[in-house]
Parts: sequence; structure tokens; C-alpha cells
Amino acid sequence: MDRLKLSHIDEGLESSEVASLCFLCRDVVNRKRLEGITDAKKLFLRLEEKGLLENDLFLYNLLQTISRADLLNLLETDSRRPEETDANPMLSEYRVMLYKVYEDMTQDNLEKMKFLLSDQLGRRQIETCKTALDVFAEMEKKDLLSNTKLQELHTVLLQLDQQLASMILRYMERLTQPPPTRGSQDVSMDYQRVNNTIVSISESQAHYGEISVCSDAEPNTESSLPDHAEYYTLKNKPRGLCVVINNEDFPGPGMNNRKGTQKDVEVLSSVFTRLGFTVLVHKNLTAEDMRQVLQKLGSRDFRDEDALVVCVLSHGELECVFGTDEQQVPIKELTRPFTSRLAPTLAGKPKLFFIQACQGKFYQRGAVPCPPKPRQEEMVSQNLEEDAGPVSGETVACEADMLLGMATVPECKSFRNVNTGSIYIQELCKQLTTSAESSEKDDILAVLTRVNREVGKGEYLNYKQMPQPKYTLTKKLVLKYV
Repeated sequence: MDRLKLSHIDEGLESSEVASLCFLCRDVVNRKRLEGITDAKKLFLRLEEKGLLENDLFLYNLLQTISRADLLNLLETDSRRPEETDANPMLSEYRVMLYKVYEDMTQDNLEKMKFLLSDQLGRRQIETCKTALDVFAEMEKKDLLSNTKLQELHTVLLQLDQQLASMILRYMERLTQPPPTRGSQDVSMDYQRVNNTIVSISESQAHYGEISVCSDAEPNTESSLPDHAEYYTLKNKPRGLCVVINNEDFPGPGMNNRKGTQKDVEVLSSVFTRLGFTVLVHKNLTAEDMRQVLQKLGSRDFRDEDALVVCVLSHGELECVFGTDEQQVPIKELTRPFTSRLAPTLAGKPKLFFIQACQGKFYQRGAVPCPPKPRQEEMVSQNLEEDAGPVSGETVACEADMLLGMATVPECKSFRNVNTGSIYIQELCKQLTTSAESSEKDDILAVLTRVNREVGKGEYLNYKQMPQPKYTLTKKLVLKYV
């Protein structure tokens, strides 16, 4: 980020506001690295070390939290930009909530709170606390306060100010409140509005019920695909099942709701319905719910179906996705129930998994390719040919006939457009549609190569995104409309 811009922001911040920013950053920067910081320039250096100033979003959220709209103008951040990532939100709801308590606390109530906590925190420590944020920090050191441990603070605030106590209570209730649309009726159609906010995209709730949305078309059995040993057979109607797990509502403190993902659900349902698949949508599943849904799906009798498609839309980190309870589900656990050993009626049939989630916290940058030297064109084309061949099995499902389409390469973020859907899923469906309507017999790998190319061309919040397909397919899979 522009150092001159940061310098102007530093000049506009009061020392108390710098202290507030440091408190808000305690979950993303080591506490010792924040000790002794009295001006914003040092804080900005700590944030740069963590890669949190590579774009304006994190600093924008900080300044917005402390209500410094004038400094937001210095950032010149387009707050209406539609791209967001599915990475874990870095500014925690827990700290924002404590900051609001601090803002609304009178000096008289602060002194009363210090008195009530003096025995637990120690007189010497309590005397050094100048603000409520200082008290909260001391409580955290004594393990009296954390994002899941708020009862002590709530009890104290009840004796001071009912309104402040209610802020804590509402947060505690959100920790234990189940996602609003989960339950036994976890299969639903997805038709909902898109919220115009800068957050990750995800499906909103709609009416529940099983739907028949088809997908993954195959080559028409009447068209000439001469060698059945070379192509997967797609002859049943419906072709198979397309299951979409769409996690939108994250009630806990660590992750934002994935608003806007509904656009992805809608386009997936539309495309795979036309391709001949029955589409089922599961909304807002915890990690354990995801496991149970997939294990139950793996035990299904697929003898009358030719293929399976599973799409997971959620927050993610390296080699995992998150349930709405913010618990991890390793990606290998998503594919394991469908191996030939555990799902014998799927043996020899294509199983496609598409994952829209971040795989880390890093951003990808672009680079200008170097032109080949004279007489090296052949070498370059050979290298590209190898790259287009079967991917090594180190990160791919161990069993045959699987394809794992990742929205991004490992350790990097993926992006969503809150108005039109995630970059990856939208391009995937666009290329599937183009292929399905074409007279060419392009297989799924050719489709995903075009997805890589088109997504890789774009810039999202001034960064790049590169999807990554991994597969153990043994034949060509051609998807055509039924």
C-alpha cells in the first residue's frame, strides 16, 4: 500500500484510536508484536508483515469500525467493488463487539468495573488500565475473557448497565444459535435475492424440498462416440445426481456470512438440470452434518445413474472447507465416501467434485510471460502438453474416476462477485454451457482448461486467481444437454 497514504492516515489518528486499532488486531497480530505501539506507523508495519495491507480492505474495515469516515476517504477504496474472498474474515466479530462496549461505557461505569474486577485481575494491573479495552486485555491475560468465554464480563456488566450487558448476551446467543435454515429439512431449492454488500457470496434460504435440477450432460448416445472404452457412458435419465452444499450463514464470531452465493446455486442448478442431472441443495451444514450427508450419499444405490457431481460452496483453508460451525472438513473426507470400495455402485463411473472456497490467505499476483528463445518453441509446447496431461496423484483422490475442481491453487484465496456469483463457479457453468451447446466433443478436461484460462485472465481486487483441476479419470467425459 502507498506509504504516503498510510502516513496521512497516521497523522489523522489520535493515540486512543491507535490503541483501539491495536486491540482490534490482537487476533491477527501476535500480542507481543503490538506491545509498546503508540503510533499507527508501527502498527501498519506489523500489518504489512502479516500481508494484511496488500489491499485496502483490512484497513478499511478497521477505520470503519472506529468510525473514521474522513480517513476512509484517504484510502480511496471503492467500497462497492463486488469481489470478495472466501478466506476467513480477519477482523473478528468478538473484538468489534468489545469495542462497541468500550465506546458506550461511561467513565463512571469504567471505574465501577475496575473495582469489581480488582480481586481477580490484581490491584496493580487494574490501576494501569486507562480504558475498558485495557481491562478486557487484562481479563484475556487471566483467561477470564475470550471469544467463547464471556460469562464473567456479562455478570459484571449486569451490575453496571443493562444495555451493555445485552450486547454481550446477544453475542453469546449467536455463538450457540444454530443456523436458521438447518435441520431435518436440509434439502432445498435456491431462489433468493442477492445482497449488495462486500462479502462472500452464498445461497440465501428459500423454500425447502427436493428438486429435480439436472446437470452434467453426456455425449448423446445417438451421436457417434465410437469407442466406449474411451468415453464414459451416459445413457440413463436422469444421468445422475448433482448435490450442492451451500454454506451461507456462519453464526459464530470468526467468519462472515457468505452473502450472494445464491447466484452460484442458481446457475449450478440450471446448468446441471439441463445436462440431465437431479439437483439437490443442502443449506448451512455444520462440519458433522456435511460428513453425515456425504456418507449417506455414498451408501446410495447408483446402479441406475451414470455419474455423480458434488459442489461445495463455503469458507476454506488449505486442503479443507468449513462447516457453518467453523469446524474444518478435510477435502479428502469429501471424496472418501465415493471410492470404489465404499460406493461399489459408482465404480467405473465419473465422480466430479467442485470446491468454491479459499485454500489459504495469500493473494496471487500476475506476471508477464517471457517469450521463448529462438528454436525453443518445441520445448515450450512439449512442456505445456505435459501440463495438460494426467495430474500426479499426490493431492488427488486415490481411487479412479474422480475429478476435483478447485477454485484456486493451494494457499491462495478465491474471489466472489456479490452481484453475479463466484468467479470460478460462474465461469465453470459458462464453459459447461458452451461445450454442451457446441457440436464439438470437448471433454470435461478441455472445459476446465478453458475455465483456467478465462479465470486467470481477470484481475480481482488487483490480484489474480488460478483454479486447479486434479483428476484420476480413466476415460473422456463429454457433457451435452439432454
